[in-house]
Amino acid sequence: MAEIPKNMRAVRLAGRGMDAVRIETIPVPDVGPDDILCRVDATGVCTSNLKLIAQGSDHSLLGGWDLEKYPVILGEEGSLTVVDIGSAVEDVRVGERYAVQPAVDVAPMTHTERYRNAGEGMHKTVVGYTLDGMLAEYFLVPKEVRAGDCLVRLPDPDLAHFEVTLAEPISCVHKSQEKHVHLFKASASAPREARMGILPGDTCVVIGAGTMGRLQVEMAMRQAPRNMVVCAKPGEATDLLKATLAPKAERLGISMVIATPQDWVETLHRIAPSGADDVIVAIGSREVQEEAMKHLAFAGVMNLFGGLRRGDHELTLDSLDVHYREVSIVGTSGGDPWDMRATLDILAAGEIDSQNYVVGVGNLEHARELLISMASEKMNGRIILYPHAATPDFMRTTTWTREDERRLLAGEPLSDIVG
Repeated sequence: MAEIPKNMRAVRLAGRGMDAVRIETIPVPDVGPDDILCRVDATGVCTSNLKLIAQGSDHSLLGGWDLEKYPVILGEEGSLTVVDIGSAVEDVRVGERYAVQPAVDVAPMTHTERYRNAGEGMHKTVVGYTLDGMLAEYFLVPKEVRAGDCLVRLPDPDLAHFEVTLAEPISCVHKSQEKHVHLFKASASAPREARMGILPGDTCVVIGAGTMGRLQVEMAMRQAPRNMVVCAKPGEATDLLKATLAPKAERLGISMVIATPQDWVETLHRIAPSGADDVIVAIGSREVQEEAMKHLAFAGVMNLFGGLRRGDHELTLDSLDVHYREVSIVGTSGGDPWDMRATLDILAAGEIDSQNYVVGVGNLEHARELLISMASEKMNGRIILYPHAATPDFMRTTTWTREDERRLLAGEPLSDIVG
């Protein structure tokens, strides 16, 4: 294991707005008796950072934390390797690899004086918000993360760093689909049995084909629906569906149809006249969410995965559909440690083709420019940053594999794979 330096590079937020995003050299955290220090092998740039940057200390998850007085390291996604542990740590070893579930269902345990009312009434803390994040070369595991069982050991040490980094957004998709609950009866007099997930052998609709929409499609394929209707605007998203997920659906024996926002309803009812058993709305549109509920089959489930802006978040829905057609509406926000563990198992088994979701690769020095670009440019994939790699130029890619990552970290030329 390489010697740990005294200082590190980190991306910190020290207020509100892009001018408050700073890439700085700061001390590597000291390791106390109960601490775990990790090297950040890869990390991600998430669009949720944009909301935090725009709102600054007013963000609801900060609990009154003053970012100007107490800057925080951004970054809620990452692949970690343990490089040092405190004398009292017994269940973690140097060299082991981990992921982190960033949404921690634990009240503040450290720096409580920095929160409003000393954190009283708070039940959640978040990595990359008031708990220092992983847009840095090193990461001291917060006590809250340990207390919340959110430090997750990898099930397979051969998982690529970019795959582990992608596990966080994929875990959100995993949780959302486990909220789909369908009831079954073996006979009229038999008790009901509940089963989680997309209904096998029937019809699933996914509306939206951005990065998270495509992940919803691929996660749903694991549960073997007979038909899938994917609603996507013509253009890059549709091209990606045709190039990656349509061939996979065919291999799995799933009939997948790509429809436009104008014809998805007609397409659905041609395939399944009674409607869809599962509908996942992966875009934040009030009108689309209201329309989608009308096209559920009896006892169907609608998932409001795409969030709506406050002030335009109230829906007009027909309660008779809930009462007489027994449809359900579900929604989630983020994943939890179980979802992270399940997602890592899914990735280790190769059930999600993670290489299709990386559209750019760089290092920490590119983070601020990328955040500025993401505020105005929609990216149909995720950005992976390697804090310890020599990547002077940000690289746009169309795919990114374990071999590509190995070559990057070995310092080999990558001109043949850069898009």
